[in-house]
Amino acid sequence: MPLTIIVTRDVQARYRGFLTSVMLEISPGVYVAPDMTAGVRGRVWGVVCDWWESLRQGSLTLVWRDTSAAGNLRIETLGSPPKAIVDADGILLVKRK
Repeated sequence: MPLTIIVTRDVQARYRGFLTSVMLEISPGVYVAPDMTAGVRGRVWGVVCDWWESLRQGSLTLVWRDTSAAGNLRIETLGSPPKAIVDADGILLVKRK
């Protein structure tokens, strides 16, 4: 069960209430869960995606360990340009899609 991180920026208070019910808020707008399963992560992201689609305010970034991805990390975003991690000759870079 990999570490999961969600970063929020300029979102409504409902996100904070929901995310703190399933994750630890280590800094304003930064939520972590050390052992969130893929199923729980999918359900949490589904809820925030539904809210974001109806509200269209702010941005959210989800990061988790995925051994099949470059750098063993996967990124999902809402409200900001989509990003991907790329391996450039052993150096990991974040690239806007």
